[in-house]
Amino acid sequence: MKKPKVFVALSGGVDSSVAAALLKKEERFDIIGAHMICWKDAVARAKNERCAAERDAEDARRVADKLDIPFYVFDFTEEYREKVFDYMVREYRSGRTPNPDVMCNKEIKFGIFLEKAISLGADFVATGHYARVKNVRFEEQNTVSLYQAKDKNKDQSYFLWTLTQNQLKHALFPIGDYTKNEVREMARKFNLPTAEKKDSQGLCFVGKIDFAEFLKGLISAHKGAAVSAAGRKIGEHDGAEFYTIGQRHGIGVGGGELPLYVAQKDIKANVIVMVEKDNPLLYKKELMAGDINWIAGKSPKLPFKCETRVRYRQPLQEARIMNDESRIKVVFNKPQRAVAPGQSVVFYLPAVASAKAGDKKQVLGGGIIC
Repeated sequence: MKKPKVFVALSGGVDSSVAAALLKKEERFDIIGAHMICWKDAVARAKNERCAAERDAEDARRVADKLDIPFYVFDFTEEYREKVFDYMVREYRSGRTPNPDVMCNKEIKFGIFLEKAISLGADFVATGHYARVKNVRFEEQNTVSLYQAKDKNKDQSYFLWTLTQNQLKHALFPIGDYTKNEVREMARKFNLPTAEKKDSQGLCFVGKIDFAEFLKGLISAHKGAAVSAAGRKIGEHDGAEFYTIGQRHGIGVGGGELPLYVAQKDIKANVIVMVEKDNPLLYKKELMAGDINWIAGKSPKLPFKCETRVRYRQPLQEARIMNDESRIKVVFNKPQRAVAPGQSVVFYLPAVASAKAGDKKQVLGGGIIC
């Protein structure tokens, strides 16, 4: 019988390399490696240097050669700039704090890449995400559910809340049932050329950069006032757009006995309010969210209780979810620190309801914090 065809997104890192190796080892799939080029470093090219993206592409090709699988390279630089990069810049200019990793998964990895793979005959795409999927019965229909990964420190389900049933039914996450240490060890056993490669950090497909300086190359700096909770001027900043709620470092305001954090921003007035870490202005009991996506394809019966997180790796927080016209209202059991508009709030099925799944927390969906 013809084997299902899987396009594995080889980023050039150890996680996606092991994902491809595991699928190849199973011998029940027809595996094809694919590398996405989404960013070209103009500065590196001007200096005639190899940029990080070029090194990643080379490593991805070496992995494909090692596994003896076909290898494709897709150039999605235009789509990435339009759907991820430009979105990120617009959000910062409006005073919000975007999450480009979420948009990258939605529009690129499980958007245009998935579409391209299917057009070339793929049944699935696989990535090196730390997450898990499972087909379940839901009201007489097969529904694909998304779960946290085994490795809670590496779990990336937070970044996948925008995925739909149509996307998830074509998605494989081969390393979701392993810890990072186990993945490293498997990479060594498979003798993969990326086994000792350090994890990539920074902006999706761009890599590690001085993000503050990067933004200043896109948004003009303009001095504004930093004030205390009482409205007293305590310093200056380079522009309210450059800072996010809860930020401490890189502002140049302080000098007192205790560190100060950004609690509020006024983009029109170009003012940021800075407070000490225990100040109530840094905490919110509730939030509003829009652009909601329910992974099952339909909303649960509202209101309901669930667990949530408002940033990556934050411990799950108990909350109540309810309708508020066209948006969702999230009321936390305990006030949450540094809730930033533009970031994602993600909903997880409570532990009691997901007991059948063992240690796996099911991702119900999420939205963008207003």
